[in-house]
Amino acid sequence: METILGAGGPVARALAQELERQGRPLRLVRRNPGAKRPGVEVHAADLTDAEATERAVRGSTVCYLTVGLPYRAAVWARDWPRVMENAIAACRRHRARLVFFDNVYMYDPDHLGRMTEATPVRPVSRKGRVRARVVRMLHDAVERGEVEALVARSADFFGFGKPWSGVLNFLAFEPLSRGKKAIWFASADRPHNFTYLPDAARAMALLAQHDEAYGEVWHLPSGEARTGRAWVEGAAAALGVQPRLQLITPAMARLAGLFQPLVRETVEMLYQYDRPYVFDSAKIAARFGLEPTPTDAALAEVARRDYGVGGGSGTQPQDGSPGRALLDKPPLDG
Repeated sequence: METILGAGGPVARALAQELERQGRPLRLVRRNPGAKRPGVEVHAADLTDAEATERAVRGSTVCYLTVGLPYRAAVWARDWPRVMENAIAACRRHRARLVFFDNVYMYDPDHLGRMTEATPVRPVSRKGRVRARVVRMLHDAVERGEVEALVARSADFFGFGKPWSGVLNFLAFEPLSRGKKAIWFASADRPHNFTYLPDAARAMALLAQHDEAYGEVWHLPSGEARTGRAWVEGAAAALGVQPRLQLITPAMARLAGLFQPLVRETVEMLYQYDRPYVFDSAKIAARFGLEPTPTDAALAEVARRDYGVGGGSGTQPQDGSPGRALLDKPPLDG
């Protein structure tokens, strides 16, 4: 039995689809279990509760920790250590392996131009310090021999399954599909790359089955770096609309944050957009032959699956007035 802990978000949905496609026995664990599906166990649990987590893990061989907590530093500081502690303890008790889906918030901002698994850890944000703490907890448990675990680290991600399936969906696909301007932060002329969620799901499913993958950090397959402007142009081309862009400067975000708490939480992460952000996944390609989906093909698949462009179902994008930027929508945590 393979168990997804925190099965409500876009990462978990992509992973569940991949595991189901491969016919692997699956259990989905979330606060609100949702509808049952044939051949899939559904389990309700609050992962900040140690006993509930232990019951959710019981009978598992592998657990994937893909929790997406509300995007608030105070919530992260309160809940992430408890979630990680409970997941480690439950996996230790039931001898389940643990795959932790992580992000790059802990990395040194001076080294974002080429991030590898060896990039220095120097978080400068509150959320980054929390992520560094929980990864340290996991590494310490592995070093003590308490649990077998690996870290599957992702860049900013995108995928299909609207409305909010990742950062690029929020920044470009959703506003463009509604006839509004795409938004980008800080600078639209710095290179930035993304992890496509189906690629991340395939990689996590593969890593979980290989003994030699445990005890290490793995960057998930991620495609080419493009400027923010080029990403907006690519999303617009996939949707068949004009590439209209509104740049949100840090000053603008800070001002909006006075009135919108979720925007205020985003401000401390804007350094990721004012400099090159290049996430290197050469290690997983060399060891396991995993390459990212070509970027234009991934963009076209999102347009097809979510918006019906080029066939399939979805809502056709409509041109119209730009409206206001979607600053009241939260960014997605990996």
